[in-house]
Amino acid sequence: MNNNRPLTTTILIVIILTAVLLRLATAFYLGDSTAPGKDETSYSELGARLSEGYGYSFGRPWYPGFVPANTPTAHWSFLYTGFVAGVYALFGRHPLLVRLLSAVISGILLPLMLYRLSHRVWPGREKLALLTAALGAIYAYFILFGAMIQTEAFFIIAVLWSLERSLALLDLYRTPTATVTTYLWTAVTLGISLGLAALLRQSILPWAVVLFALLLVAGWKQQQLQAALSSLFAAGLTLLAFILPFTIRNYQVYGDFLLLNSNAGYAMYSAQHPLHGTSFQAFTPAPLPDDLDPLPQNEAQWDRALMARGLQFVTEDPGRYAMLSLSRIVDYFMFWPARETSLVNNIGRVLSFAIFLPFMLYGLWLSLSEWRRYWLLYAFIAFYSLIHILTWAMIRYRLPVDAVLLLFAALAIADLYHRLPVRWQLQSSLTQPVEQRPLVD
Repeated sequence: MNNNRPLTTTILIVIILTAVLLRLATAFYLGDSTAPGKDETSYSELGARLSEGYGYSFGRPWYPGFVPANTPTAHWSFLYTGFVAGVYALFGRHPLLVRLLSAVISGILLPLMLYRLSHRVWPGREKLALLTAALGAIYAYFILFGAMIQTEAFFIIAVLWSLERSLALLDLYRTPTATVTTYLWTAVTLGISLGLAALLRQSILPWAVVLFALLLVAGWKQQQLQAALSSLFAAGLTLLAFILPFTIRNYQVYGDFLLLNSNAGYAMYSAQHPLHGTSFQAFTPAPLPDDLDPLPQNEAQWDRALMARGLQFVTEDPGRYAMLSLSRIVDYFMFWPARETSLVNNIGRVLSFAIFLPFMLYGLWLSLSEWRRYWLLYAFIAFYSLIHILTWAMIRYRLPVDAVLLLFAALAIADLYHRLPVRWQLQSSLTQPVEQRPLVD
């Protein structure tokens, strides 16, 4: 039993208030407008149209070039657009209000989710969980994107929740007394977390497939194959329940199959286009091809045609594709200022990844002695990074990985504190040994 629960609660409240205030200040700094040509403007415009009864459509032709005016689109997140539309419907078209509400929601939920995930990884290590939550509260890029009209902040929260639910399922494999109800609840909440993540950014879906395979293998190794199959079936049905309404909507709109969003094809096409040569240019979109025969008639057809052309670029010159993918490593892990990005983004980059990277790397090294505790987090970091390096890499696509790496940064800071030559009376459970609890034998 934790005798310091009131103190822990107080510290957690202070962490959350700090997170919210930092994000609110950033929201006011960013103001009541959005910059032309940015995703923020796309979500603001699309949300306004949805709130005015025009559905998911733009009033004029829109990026990436196959979205005609007044035509239903599936290129952007349905869930986040709905959030923006809800704010505009209630309070009028004021981007600042979306920023403020996003700041409050992300300021509360992101530290809480890091705290919850930390407890799942390190049961009983209260101070280490609080430290991880505090790092999430002050991480500059999380502050910036928590106040922006983009999907990142909410997506990170959903991803962290899905990882916590996955670890909860792994724990159940090792609990002989676990009930069917407990398994079902864990499975359904895993499906909900992945469903929310998919509606915010469909790039989570390849990882969801890998995740289910890993959880199935883990259940088999723990001699809990039947429980694993049943749980993953329930989780999969729940995930499908989130996606299916929009798949049906897309079929009604286009008369063709489109699982969720129509952006995967263009991302693959544009990111592998020969205009990049062997050096990826993240902010240089490729023009649409003019030699497609037949010419696609809707977004579902464009998505398939562009995906096919993108794969064709790969197969026609695999050497160039390999070098291009290697160049994307720099774009993905960039932590230094750049002239082509804004001052606020440069500051955010330096005050987040640049500062925390040494701690993240040291924490990863420390964790290897107990790798069974962390193997699922390793898998997420590796796979989610690889899929973007092989397709389209930008710094903001790395942010869910940053959130997971903060656990390792906290581990490193705790270890370094333990090694200080002078220790204060505050030294305690941050560094004391914990029970070995491998997630998979």
